[in-house]
Amino acid sequence: MSNWMVKILCQNCLIEDGHCPTQMPKFTNHGLMDKDDGEPSFFIVRDDLLHPLINGNKARKLDGLIPLVEDHSGTHVVTCGGCQSAHAAAVAVSCSERGIKSHLLLRGEQPEILTGYNLMSTIYGNVTYVPRSLYANREKMLKSHADYLAGSSGNVIWFDDIMEASLSENDGAMSFLQKDAYRSDHPRKIVIVNEGAGDVVALLGLIRLVQYISQNHILGKERPLKLVVDAGTGTTAVGLGLGAKCLGLPWEVTAVMLADTIDGYRRQEKRLISGFKRHFGLQIDHCFDEIDRGLVHWVERCHPRKFGNVLEGEVEACQHIAQQTGILVDPVYTLAAWEMSTVLREQEAEGGATVVMLHTGGTLGMFGLAQRYKSYFSNLKTGLFN
Repeated sequence: MSNWMVKILCQNCLIEDGHCPTQMPKFTNHGLMDKDDGEPSFFIVRDDLLHPLINGNKARKLDGLIPLVEDHSGTHVVTCGGCQSAHAAAVAVSCSERGIKSHLLLRGEQPEILTGYNLMSTIYGNVTYVPRSLYANREKMLKSHADYLAGSSGNVIWFDDIMEASLSENDGAMSFLQKDAYRSDHPRKIVIVNEGAGDVVALLGLIRLVQYISQNHILGKERPLKLVVDAGTGTTAVGLGLGAKCLGLPWEVTAVMLADTIDGYRRQEKRLISGFKRHFGLQIDHCFDEIDRGLVHWVERCHPRKFGNVLEGEVEACQHIAQQTGILVDPVYTLAAWEMSTVLREQEAEGGATVVMLHTGGTLGMFGLAQRYKSYFSNLKTGLFN
């Protein structure tokens, strides 16, 4: 295991609804970006501390979504995900905190023991397990469940339609009939949110994160950075890249591909950029050329594998990092970003760009992995320094 040093950055208050992490950035006499002993190091943005139950990147994706649901008087939210879906748990917790009922359609069968994100989804939301054959047609599945919840007196709205209506309303072009449809007095207003919430609205929270950490007292706007993040759908990486380009920052976003090919991620990047330009083009027309040249540097994981799989020794690697630094990473997502950060830090050691890893969370996912990979977890030693 390579020797490393880690410096920690924590947000003061990124989401303006009371979610405040407990730590502030650490300063030295020579400033925040001071190096220790000349040894290669990289920084970590502790977005995993944003909320005790919601992954940092999931909270970011909901940052612009949940307020629109509230603004349009949504009473229920229907969404879907896998059995250990961090997205489903995030929706359940976020809705519960705001008095909105959540309905979570989870793929497959109920596990024998509820744990991790599945447990949180069950505690905070209303969970229904859906056979894989039905789950394959997500749109039909979500609409059917929403119609059932609405009954004869409720109203069903897709979140994408709320987004369009909100933009039309801001442009002064929303008709009386449209307003009646979206702000009617139905006792139940069911809002359907797509799996993963990986649409254009999800980018807004990531852009706000970039704006915050680029303040002079945190990362600043002048220093070249390599910002490293793990990529599931790739939405987080694209949002970070958009934020950097729109703000004119000398930052390069490096995303470690976990769930798709590079062609798939580039298609996702183009889709999100196209949607963002369609909705918010007037605000970013000054950087269209930069955006069209690409936002993200997509890279393979140091040890590629089928998405979701854990390799032998990786649980021990997470244990070693935790005991050395006090930072918990998981073998599916954030370990990949950690490993890439150590590689890039070695490459940039001699006066190159500063390497910063965005810790997206994933703590609760470890509990589900412990059930799936029992042998890996049972082999953990009691401690590396006993």
